[in-house]
Amino acid sequence: MSDWTAFGRVDADGTVYVKTAEGERVVGSWQAGAPEEGLAHFARRFADLVTEVNLTEARLNSGAADANHSLATVRRIRASLADAHVVGDIDALAARLDRLATVAEEKAGEAKAAKEAARSEALARKTALVEEAEKLAAESTGWKTAGDRLKEILDEWKTIRGVDKKTDGELWKRFAAARDGFTRRRGAHFASLDAQRKQAQTIKEELVAEAEKVSDSTEWASAANQLKDLMNQWKAAPRASKEAEQRLWEKFRAAQDAFFTRRSEVFSARDNEQRANLERKQALLAEAEALDIEGDPKGAQAKLRDIQAQWHEAGRVPREAAAGLERRLRAVDEKVREVMDSAWRRTSREDNPLLAQMRAQVAEAEERLARAQAAGDNRRIKEAEQALASKRQFLQLAEQAG
Repeated sequence: MSDWTAFGRVDADGTVYVKTAEGERVVGSWQAGAPEEGLAHFARRFADLVTEVNLTEARLNSGAADANHSLATVRRIRASLADAHVVGDIDALAARLDRLATVAEEKAGEAKAAKEAARSEALARKTALVEEAEKLAAESTGWKTAGDRLKEILDEWKTIRGVDKKTDGELWKRFAAARDGFTRRRGAHFASLDAQRKQAQTIKEELVAEAEKVSDSTEWASAANQLKDLMNQWKAAPRASKEAEQRLWEKFRAAQDAFFTRRSEVFSARDNEQRANLERKQALLAEAEALDIEGDPKGAQAKLRDIQAQWHEAGRVPREAAAGLERRLRAVDEKVREVMDSAWRRTSREDNPLLAQMRAQVAEAEERLARAQAAGDNRRIKEAEQALASKRQFLQLAEQAG
Protein backbone atom coordinates (compact mmCIF):
# COMPACT_ATOMS: atom_id res chain seq x y z
CA MET A 1 0.00 0.00 0.00
CA SER A 2 1.27 3.51 -0.77
CA ASP A 3 2.10 5.85 2.10
CA TRP A 4 -1.08 7.88 1.90
CA THR A 5 -0.21 9.63 5.17
CA ALA A 6 2.05 11.97 3.16
CA PHE A 7 -1.13 13.64 1.91
CA GLY A 8 -2.29 14.70 5.36
CA ARG A 9 -1.27 16.23 8.65
CA VAL A 10 -2.50 16.53 12.22
CA ASP A 11 -2.23 19.89 14.01
CA ALA A 12 -1.58 20.47 17.69
CA ASP A 13 -5.24 20.19 18.74
CA GLY A 14 -5.72 16.83 16.90
CA THR A 15 -7.49 18.15 13.81
CA VAL A 16 -6.70 15.98 10.77
CA TYR A 17 -6.26 17.61 7.34
CA VAL A 18 -5.95 16.20 3.85
CA LYS A 19 -3.90 18.02 1.21
CA THR A 20 -5.45 18.51 -2.23
CA ALA A 21 -4.72 20.67 -5.26
CA GLU A 22 -7.29 23.17 -3.97
CA GLY A 23 -5.67 23.31 -0.55
CA GLU A 24 -6.17 21.61 2.77
CA ARG A 25 -9.51 20.58 4.25
CA VAL A 26 -10.50 19.05 7.55
CA VAL A 27 -11.37 15.34 7.44
CA GLY A 28 -11.65 14.59 11.15
CA SER A 29 -10.18 14.78 14.60
CA TRP A 30 -7.82 12.40 16.41
CA GLN A 31 -7.57 12.41 20.19
CA ALA A 32 -6.93 8.75 20.89
CA GLY A 33 -3.17 8.58 20.45
CA ALA A 34 -0.17 9.82 18.53
CA PRO A 35 -0.75 12.01 15.42
CA GLU A 36 0.86 9.30 13.25
CA GLU A 37 -1.82 6.85 14.36
CA GLY A 38 -4.50 9.33 13.38
CA LEU A 39 -3.02 9.81 9.92
CA ALA A 40 -2.73 6.03 9.51
CA HIS A 41 -6.38 5.61 10.50
CA PHE A 42 -7.64 8.02 7.85
CA ALA A 43 -5.12 6.65 5.32
CA ARG A 44 -6.61 3.18 5.80
CA ARG A 45 -10.03 4.63 4.97
CA PHE A 46 -8.55 6.00 1.78
CA ALA A 47 -6.98 2.62 1.04
CA ASP A 48 -10.41 1.04 1.37
CA LEU A 49 -11.70 3.44 -1.28
CA VAL A 50 -8.78 2.53 -3.56
CA THR A 51 -9.50 -1.16 -3.04
CA GLU A 52 -13.14 -0.64 -4.01
CA VAL A 53 -12.06 1.26 -7.13
CA ASN A 54 -9.58 -1.51 -8.01
CA LEU A 55 -12.28 -4.12 -7.66
CA THR A 56 -14.77 -2.14 -9.71
CA GLU A 57 -12.22 -1.56 -12.46
CA ALA A 58 -11.16 -5.22 -12.57
CA ARG A 59 -14.76 -6.48 -12.78
CA LEU A 60 -15.60 -3.91 -15.44
CA ASN A 61 -12.57 -4.82 -17.58
CA SER A 62 -13.19 -8.55 -17.23
CA GLY A 63 -16.82 -8.22 -18.27
CA ALA A 64 -17.99 -9.87 -15.05
CA ALA A 65 -19.91 -6.80 -13.89
CA ASP A 66 -22.87 -4.95 -15.33
CA ALA A 67 -21.49 -1.76 -16.88
CA ASN A 68 -24.34 0.40 -15.57
CA HIS A 69 -23.82 -0.94 -12.05
CA SER A 70 -20.08 -0.23 -12.30
CA LEU A 71 -20.80 3.27 -13.59
CA ALA A 72 -23.10 3.95 -10.64
CA THR A 73 -20.40 2.75 -8.25
CA VAL A 74 -17.77 4.97 -9.89
CA ARG A 75 -20.04 8.00 -9.75
CA ARG A 76 -20.92 7.35 -6.12
CA ILE A 77 -17.27 7.13 -5.06
CA ARG A 78 -16.35 10.16 -7.19
CA ALA A 79 -19.11 12.25 -5.64
CA SER A 80 -18.03 11.24 -2.14
CA LEU A 81 -14.44 12.46 -2.56
CA ALA A 82 -15.32 16.12 -1.99
CA ASP A 83 -16.08 15.53 1.69
CA ALA A 84 -14.65 12.06 2.27
CA HIS A 85 -13.05 11.60 5.71
CA VAL A 86 -9.86 10.10 4.33
CA VAL A 87 -6.19 10.95 3.91
CA GLY A 88 -4.61 10.12 0.55
CA ASP A 89 -4.03 11.28 -2.99
CA ILE A 90 -7.61 12.41 -3.58
CA ASP A 91 -6.76 14.31 -6.77
CA ALA A 92 -5.18 11.25 -8.42
CA LEU A 93 -8.06 9.04 -7.36
CA ALA A 94 -10.56 11.57 -8.72
CA ALA A 95 -8.76 11.65 -12.06
CA ARG A 96 -8.69 7.87 -12.15
CA LEU A 97 -12.41 7.70 -11.39
CA ASP A 98 -13.13 10.19 -14.17
CA ARG A 99 -11.27 7.98 -16.64
CA LEU A 100 -13.00 4.91 -15.32
CA ALA A 101 -16.39 6.62 -15.64
CA THR A 102 -15.67 7.24 -19.32
CA VAL A 103 -14.82 3.56 -19.83
CA ALA A 104 -17.94 2.47 -17.94
CA GLU A 105 -20.13 4.80 -20.01
CA GLU A 106 -18.70 3.34 -23.21
CA LYS A 107 -19.25 -0.22 -22.04
CA ALA A 108 -22.76 0.62 -20.85
CA GLY A 109 -23.49 2.06 -24.27
CA GLU A 110 -22.14 -1.07 -25.95
CA ALA A 111 -24.22 -3.28 -23.66
CA LYS A 112 -27.32 -1.23 -24.39
CA ALA A 113 -26.69 -1.44 -28.12
CA ALA A 114 -26.14 -5.21 -27.89
CA LYS A 115 -29.33 -5.62 -25.88
CA GLU A 116 -31.27 -3.57 -28.38
CA ALA A 117 -29.82 -5.57 -31.27
CA ALA A 118 -30.79 -8.81 -29.51
CA ARG A 119 -34.29 -7.46 -28.90
CA SER A 120 -34.61 -6.50 -32.56
CA GLU A 121 -33.47 -9.94 -33.64
CA ALA A 122 -35.85 -11.66 -31.22
CA LEU A 123 -38.71 -9.45 -32.39
CA ALA A 124 -37.93 -10.24 -36.04
CA ARG A 125 -37.82 -13.99 -35.33
CA LYS A 126 -41.11 -14.02 -33.45
CA THR A 127 -42.77 -11.83 -36.07
CA ALA A 128 -41.61 -14.25 -38.80
CA LEU A 129 -42.98 -17.20 -36.81
CA VAL A 130 -46.34 -15.47 -36.34
CA GLU A 131 -46.57 -14.65 -40.05
CA GLU A 132 -45.73 -18.27 -40.94
CA ALA A 133 -48.35 -19.54 -38.50
CA GLU A 134 -50.96 -17.19 -39.94
CA LYS A 135 -50.16 -18.36 -43.46
CA LEU A 136 -50.42 -22.02 -42.42
CA ALA A 137 -53.72 -21.35 -40.67
CA ALA A 138 -55.17 -19.60 -43.70
CA GLU A 139 -53.87 -21.73 -46.59
CA SER A 140 -52.48 -25.14 -45.59
CA THR A 141 -54.40 -28.33 -46.29
CA GLY A 142 -51.53 -30.61 -45.23
CA TRP A 143 -53.09 -31.11 -41.86
CA LYS A 144 -50.49 -33.29 -40.16
CA THR A 145 -47.50 -31.45 -41.64
CA ALA A 146 -48.95 -28.07 -40.80
CA GLY A 147 -49.92 -29.21 -37.30
CA ASP A 148 -46.40 -30.52 -36.68
CA ARG A 149 -44.95 -27.28 -37.96
CA LEU A 150 -47.15 -25.26 -35.61
CA LYS A 151 -45.81 -27.35 -32.73
CA GLU A 152 -42.26 -26.68 -33.92
CA ILE A 153 -43.06 -22.97 -34.11
CA LEU A 154 -44.34 -23.09 -30.54
CA ASP A 155 -41.20 -24.91 -29.35
CA GLU A 156 -38.99 -22.38 -31.13
CA TRP A 157 -41.10 -19.52 -29.74
CA LYS A 158 -40.38 -20.66 -26.19
CA THR A 159 -36.62 -20.42 -26.80
CA ILE A 160 -36.72 -16.77 -27.92
CA ARG A 161 -36.11 -14.18 -25.19
CA GLY A 162 -35.72 -10.44 -25.09
CA VAL A 163 -38.96 -9.06 -26.55
CA ASP A 164 -40.71 -6.57 -24.28
CA LYS A 165 -43.79 -7.89 -22.50
CA LYS A 166 -46.37 -5.76 -24.33
CA THR A 167 -45.09 -6.58 -27.82
CA ASP A 168 -44.62 -10.22 -26.92
CA GLY A 169 -48.22 -10.42 -25.69
CA GLU A 170 -49.54 -8.92 -28.91
CA LEU A 171 -47.53 -11.36 -31.04
CA TRP A 172 -48.66 -14.27 -28.88
CA LYS A 173 -52.30 -13.32 -29.38
CA ARG A 174 -51.76 -13.42 -33.15
CA PHE A 175 -50.04 -16.81 -32.96
CA ALA A 176 -52.70 -18.28 -30.67
CA ALA A 177 -55.44 -16.98 -32.94
CA ALA A 178 -53.74 -18.52 -36.00
CA ARG A 179 -53.30 -21.86 -34.24
CA ASP A 180 -56.92 -21.88 -33.07
CA GLY A 181 -58.13 -20.94 -36.54
CA PHE A 182 -56.09 -23.76 -38.06
CA THR A 183 -57.53 -26.23 -35.56
CA ARG A 184 -61.12 -25.17 -36.31
CA ARG A 185 -60.58 -25.29 -40.07
CA ARG A 186 -59.00 -28.74 -39.87
CA GLY A 187 -61.86 -30.02 -37.72
CA ALA A 188 -64.46 -28.65 -40.12
CA HIS A 189 -62.63 -30.16 -43.07
CA PHE A 190 -62.55 -33.66 -41.61
CA ALA A 191 -66.10 -33.39 -40.33
CA SER A 192 -67.35 -32.51 -43.80
CA LEU A 193 -65.54 -35.23 -45.72
CA ASP A 194 -67.49 -38.38 -46.59
CA ALA A 195 -64.16 -40.16 -47.11
CA GLN A 196 -63.08 -39.61 -43.50
CA ARG A 197 -63.71 -43.19 -42.38
CA LYS A 198 -61.88 -44.60 -45.40
CA GLN A 199 -58.93 -42.40 -44.62
CA ALA A 200 -58.99 -43.55 -40.98
CA GLN A 201 -59.06 -47.18 -42.13
CA THR A 202 -55.98 -46.61 -44.30
CA ILE A 203 -54.13 -44.98 -41.42
CA LYS A 204 -54.93 -47.82 -39.06
CA GLU A 205 -54.00 -50.48 -41.61
CA GLU A 206 -50.57 -48.85 -41.76
CA LEU A 207 -50.36 -48.83 -37.97
CA VAL A 208 -51.24 -52.52 -37.88
CA ALA A 209 -48.56 -53.27 -40.49
CA GLU A 210 -45.97 -51.36 -38.45
CA ALA A 211 -47.03 -53.11 -35.22
CA GLU A 212 -46.80 -56.57 -36.84
CA LYS A 213 -43.34 -55.72 -38.19
CA VAL A 214 -42.15 -54.52 -34.78
CA SER A 215 -43.78 -57.49 -33.02
CA ASP A 216 -40.95 -59.87 -34.03
CA SER A 217 -38.18 -57.56 -32.84
CA THR A 218 -35.74 -58.52 -30.07
CA GLU A 219 -34.69 -54.90 -29.53
CA TRP A 220 -36.90 -54.81 -26.48
CA ALA A 221 -36.60 -51.19 -25.36
CA SER A 222 -36.81 -49.53 -28.78
CA ALA A 223 -39.53 -51.88 -30.00
CA ALA A 224 -41.62 -51.28 -26.86
CA ASN A 225 -41.29 -47.53 -27.39
CA GLN A 226 -42.30 -47.94 -31.02
CA LEU A 227 -45.39 -49.92 -30.04
CA LYS A 228 -46.34 -47.35 -27.44
CA ASP A 229 -45.90 -44.61 -30.02
CA LEU A 230 -48.03 -46.57 -32.48
CA MET A 231 -50.70 -46.90 -29.77
CA ASN A 232 -50.65 -43.12 -29.27
CA GLN A 233 -51.03 -42.66 -33.02
CA TRP A 234 -53.89 -45.15 -33.04
CA LYS A 235 -55.74 -43.21 -30.33
CA ALA A 236 -55.15 -39.95 -32.18
CA ALA A 237 -56.43 -41.25 -35.52
CA PRO A 238 -60.12 -40.93 -36.50
CA ARG A 239 -62.35 -44.01 -36.19
CA ALA A 240 -62.92 -46.19 -39.21
CA SER A 241 -66.21 -47.98 -39.87
CA LYS A 242 -67.37 -50.17 -36.98
CA GLU A 243 -66.51 -53.45 -38.73
CA ALA A 244 -63.10 -52.28 -39.98
CA GLU A 245 -62.28 -50.65 -36.63
CA GLN A 246 -62.92 -53.90 -34.71
CA ARG A 247 -61.03 -56.08 -37.20
CA LEU A 248 -57.98 -53.79 -37.31
CA TRP A 249 -57.97 -53.34 -33.54
CA GLU A 250 -57.86 -57.10 -32.96
CA LYS A 251 -54.87 -57.43 -35.30
CA PHE A 252 -53.14 -54.44 -33.77
CA ARG A 253 -53.72 -55.72 -30.24
CA ALA A 254 -52.56 -59.22 -31.15
CA ALA A 255 -49.27 -57.84 -32.49
CA GLN A 256 -48.72 -55.94 -29.26
CA ASP A 257 -49.62 -58.92 -27.06
CA ALA A 258 -47.28 -61.21 -29.00
CA PHE A 259 -44.35 -58.84 -28.51
CA PHE A 260 -44.92 -58.16 -24.82
CA THR A 261 -45.51 -61.87 -24.08
CA ARG A 262 -42.19 -62.77 -25.71
CA ARG A 263 -40.45 -59.94 -23.87
CA SER A 264 -41.90 -61.09 -20.55
CA GLU A 265 -40.67 -64.65 -21.14
CA VAL A 266 -37.17 -63.45 -22.03
CA PHE A 267 -36.99 -61.11 -19.05
CA SER A 268 -38.22 -63.88 -16.75
CA ALA A 269 -35.55 -66.26 -18.03
CA ARG A 270 -32.91 -63.57 -17.65
CA ASP A 271 -34.05 -62.86 -14.10
CA ASN A 272 -33.84 -66.55 -13.23
CA GLU A 273 -30.35 -66.73 -14.71
CA GLN A 274 -29.24 -63.65 -12.79
CA ARG A 275 -30.64 -65.04 -9.53
CA ALA A 276 -28.65 -68.23 -10.10
CA ASN A 277 -25.57 -66.13 -10.84
CA LEU A 278 -26.20 -64.24 -7.62
CA GLU A 279 -26.24 -67.43 -5.59
CA ARG A 280 -22.98 -68.53 -7.24
CA LYS A 281 -21.28 -65.21 -6.51
CA GLN A 282 -22.53 -65.19 -2.92
CA ALA A 283 -20.95 -68.62 -2.45
CA LEU A 284 -17.69 -67.44 -4.02
CA LEU A 285 -17.72 -64.36 -1.81
CA ALA A 286 -18.22 -66.46 1.30
CA GLU A 287 -15.27 -68.59 0.23
CA ALA A 288 -13.13 -65.47 -0.37
CA GLU A 289 -14.01 -63.89 2.95
CA ALA A 290 -13.11 -67.12 4.75
CA LEU A 291 -9.52 -67.17 3.38
CA ASP A 292 -6.71 -67.28 5.97
CA ILE A 293 -4.93 -64.20 4.64
CA GLU A 294 -2.71 -63.52 7.63
CA GLY A 295 -1.70 -67.13 8.15
CA ASP A 296 -1.09 -68.08 4.50
CA PRO A 297 -1.02 -64.94 2.32
CA LYS A 298 0.42 -66.68 -0.76
CA GLY A 299 -2.10 -69.46 -0.58
CA ALA A 300 -4.89 -66.95 0.00
CA GLN A 301 -3.75 -64.96 -3.02
CA ALA A 302 -3.74 -68.02 -5.27
CA LYS A 303 -7.19 -69.09 -4.08
CA LEU A 304 -8.49 -65.53 -4.48
CA ARG A 305 -7.28 -65.38 -8.08
CA ASP A 306 -9.13 -68.62 -8.79
CA ILE A 307 -12.23 -67.22 -7.11
CA GLN A 308 -11.95 -64.03 -9.18
CA ALA A 309 -11.70 -66.06 -12.40
CA GLN A 310 -14.84 -67.97 -11.45
CA TRP A 311 -16.45 -64.67 -10.44
CA HIS A 312 -15.98 -63.20 -13.92
CA GLU A 313 -17.34 -66.35 -15.52
CA ALA A 314 -20.40 -66.42 -13.25
CA GLY A 315 -22.13 -63.70 -15.30
CA ARG A 316 -24.44 -60.82 -14.42
CA VAL A 317 -26.45 -60.55 -11.22
CA PRO A 318 -29.45 -58.31 -10.39
CA ARG A 319 -28.37 -54.69 -10.54
CA GLU A 320 -29.36 -53.90 -6.97
CA ALA A 321 -27.00 -56.60 -5.64
CA ALA A 322 -24.01 -56.09 -7.95
CA ALA A 323 -22.36 -53.09 -6.26
CA GLY A 324 -22.42 -54.61 -2.77
CA LEU A 325 -20.93 -57.92 -3.94
CA GLU A 326 -18.16 -56.21 -5.91
CA ARG A 327 -17.33 -53.94 -2.97
CA ARG A 328 -16.95 -56.88 -0.60
CA LEU A 329 -14.78 -58.84 -3.04
CA ARG A 330 -12.55 -55.78 -3.58
CA ALA A 331 -12.14 -55.52 0.18
CA VAL A 332 -10.78 -59.08 0.30
CA ASP A 333 -8.50 -58.37 -2.67
CA GLU A 334 -7.17 -55.21 -1.03
CA LYS A 335 -6.49 -57.10 2.20
CA VAL A 336 -4.52 -59.78 0.32
CA ARG A 337 -2.52 -57.15 -1.54
CA GLU A 338 -1.73 -55.30 1.69
CA VAL A 339 -0.40 -58.46 3.37
CA MET A 340 1.51 -59.56 0.26
CA ASP A 341 2.92 -56.08 -0.22
CA SER A 342 4.27 -56.14 3.31
CA ALA A 343 6.07 -59.42 2.60
CA TRP A 344 7.05 -58.28 -0.87
CA ARG A 345 9.04 -55.33 0.42
CA ARG A 346 11.28 -57.80 2.22
CA THR A 347 12.01 -59.76 -1.00
CA SER A 348 14.29 -58.69 -3.88
CA ARG A 349 12.74 -58.17 -7.29
CA GLU A 350 14.66 -61.09 -8.81
CA ASP A 351 13.60 -63.50 -6.06
CA ASN A 352 10.06 -62.23 -5.67
CA PRO A 353 7.71 -65.15 -6.43
CA LEU A 354 4.72 -62.79 -6.48
CA LEU A 355 6.00 -61.09 -9.63
CA ALA A 356 6.32 -64.46 -11.32
CA GLN A 357 2.85 -65.40 -10.17
CA MET A 358 1.39 -62.11 -11.43
CA ARG A 359 3.07 -62.60 -14.82
CA ALA A 360 1.56 -66.07 -14.99
CA GLN A 361 -1.85 -64.58 -14.21
CA VAL A 362 -1.42 -62.06 -17.04
CA ALA A 363 -0.55 -64.89 -19.41
CA GLU A 364 -3.58 -66.86 -18.22
CA ALA A 365 -5.82 -63.79 -18.74
CA GLU A 366 -4.44 -63.38 -22.26
CA GLU A 367 -5.28 -67.01 -23.02
CA ARG A 368 -8.80 -66.53 -21.63
CA LEU A 369 -9.29 -63.49 -23.88
CA ALA A 370 -8.04 -65.46 -26.89
CA ARG A 371 -10.54 -68.24 -26.15
CA ALA A 372 -13.40 -65.77 -25.82
CA GLN A 373 -12.44 -64.08 -29.10
CA ALA A 374 -12.26 -67.43 -30.83
CA ALA A 375 -15.74 -68.28 -29.51
CA GLY A 376 -17.10 -64.90 -30.66
CA ASP A 377 -18.79 -64.38 -27.27
CA ASN A 378 -19.01 -60.59 -26.90
CA ARG A 379 -19.87 -60.71 -23.22
CA ARG A 380 -16.95 -62.98 -22.37
CA ILE A 381 -14.62 -60.92 -24.59
CA LYS A 382 -15.55 -57.73 -22.72
CA GLU A 383 -15.13 -59.36 -19.31
CA ALA A 384 -11.81 -60.99 -20.34
CA GLU A 385 -10.51 -57.65 -21.65
CA GLN A 386 -11.38 -55.93 -18.38
CA ALA A 387 -9.73 -58.71 -16.32
CA LEU A 388 -6.57 -58.64 -18.49
CA ALA A 389 -6.29 -54.84 -18.25
CA SER A 390 -6.61 -55.02 -14.47
CA LYS A 391 -3.94 -57.75 -14.12
CA ARG A 392 -1.55 -55.91 -16.45
CA GLN A 393 -1.99 -52.76 -14.42
CA PHE A 394 -1.26 -54.57 -11.16
CA LEU A 395 1.82 -56.22 -12.70
CA GLN A 396 3.10 -52.91 -14.01
CA LEU A 397 2.69 -51.26 -10.63
CA ALA A 398 4.37 -54.24 -8.94
CA GLU A 399 7.35 -54.17 -11.29
CA GLN A 400 7.75 -50.39 -10.83
CA ALA A 401 7.58 -50.74 -7.07
CA GLY A 402 10.14 -53.53 -7.19
